[in-house]
Amino acid sequence: MYNDNPTLQDLNAKTIDESAQGQVYGEAAVAEAPRDKQFYIESYGCQMNFSDSEIVASILGEAGYGPTRNLEAADLILINTCSIREKAEDTVRKRLRVFDKVKQRKPGTMVGVLGCMAERLKAKFLEEEKLVDLVVGPDAYRDLPNLVAGAEEGDKAVNVFLSREETYADINPLRLQSNGVTAFISIMRGCDNMCSFCVVPYTRGRERSRNAFSIVAEATDLFDRGFREVTLLGQNVDSYKWTNPETGAVVNFAQLLRLTAEVHPDLRIRFSTSHPKDITDEVLYTMRDHANVCKYIHLPVQSGNSRILDLMNRTYDREWYRKKVDRIYEIMPDCAISSDVITGFCTETEEEHRDTLSMIDYARYSMSYMFYYSERPGTPAARKFTDDVPLAVKKRRLQEIIDLQTGISHELNQQDIGKTFRVLIEGESKRSADDWKGRNTQNKMIIFPKTGAYRPGDYVTVTVTDATSATLLGHLHNPR
Repeated sequence: MYNDNPTLQDLNAKTIDESAQGQVYGEAAVAEAPRDKQFYIESYGCQMNFSDSEIVASILGEAGYGPTRNLEAADLILINTCSIREKAEDTVRKRLRVFDKVKQRKPGTMVGVLGCMAERLKAKFLEEEKLVDLVVGPDAYRDLPNLVAGAEEGDKAVNVFLSREETYADINPLRLQSNGVTAFISIMRGCDNMCSFCVVPYTRGRERSRNAFSIVAEATDLFDRGFREVTLLGQNVDSYKWTNPETGAVVNFAQLLRLTAEVHPDLRIRFSTSHPKDITDEVLYTMRDHANVCKYIHLPVQSGNSRILDLMNRTYDREWYRKKVDRIYEIMPDCAISSDVITGFCTETEEEHRDTLSMIDYARYSMSYMFYYSERPGTPAARKFTDDVPLAVKKRRLQEIIDLQTGISHELNQQDIGKTFRVLIEGESKRSADDWKGRNTQNKMIIFPKTGAYRPGDYVTVTVTDATSATLLGHLHNPR
């Protein structure tokens, strides 16, 4: 049915060379000579931000900056920000005050805000709070060297221009703090969905897809360098569509998924995040037919009630989403589905909240990212609706959602006891140097004792012997 997928030869083109907790990047392996100046960077929010930080590191490397984990040693301090939830913004503000104290101790140190907060708040950081020296939006990272130079001369260094073309396709990301096994590949930027609660279309711009050849080339390079898993990233990854300007051939997401899967059978492929409307049968069959494409889909529902979904502008209703879940399990019975859930959206009633609980129970999510609604300035919801659900009610409903999801996750993990999985070793367990950690195709973390001559990047077979709501425990099956 799907034999008309293009190959690299058919396309006939040239290959071109959550959370309020931050990820500190630094001290990556850099092949060039030691740098005169150093940068320190923290990332908050989604995986796209972490991927963007690696692009920033590459751009700064070309400009003569080397990475460091030592905040006090940095000449340039950067924070890559998230505007999705208020808590993340509050955390960034607290970190900026910490950075300001470093500047006071070390005059000449510069501080920059990157990412979605930079775009949303623009010059506010410079003019009102005076905590930063440069503000750079997600599409302006190429301009960083010029902005840094301007800030050194006392200029107001701001570039939050949103591009309809920028994909950073020609930049080889500097893999910061990499485990050498897993990596992100950004395949598209921006979002066209305009969900009423979301700031992403206003902070990251409209959708544009990256050259398919550059993606396959990056995946190939990562495999050749020893990486064994890549995650294809996009705000709405399934809406990927790239048209070859030379031939007019179009590559959709299912075809890109196949092309990256064919790089090598030992290169695992994951992807995130999916909008339910764009998970087509073609994508599902491609996942089913390629063993190295992981059987895991992050499929945000946000609400289980049709009226609330309409207010959110999610473009589907309750029954449609249920049928999409049914279709995934029909084509791939072993697929794991995870989700995003927002409770306490404007005017949500108790009955509508119970619809969300019943959807979680129906879909049997392996895990979920769960939040209560936080009004974001500038969104359609903030302009059109009243945030009228009391905070105490939001928190109580959220706890009910968390309790239900935790129970389902524990139940599903218990069902894995006695099963055997192919696991990619990612590294040592955080809790014990005597144990390995790795994930199976359903994206479940498995912890198991070190036995035999294995190392990160190896595939092993693990039998599950116990489970919690978050983790599987096991032992190597027939260790060498």
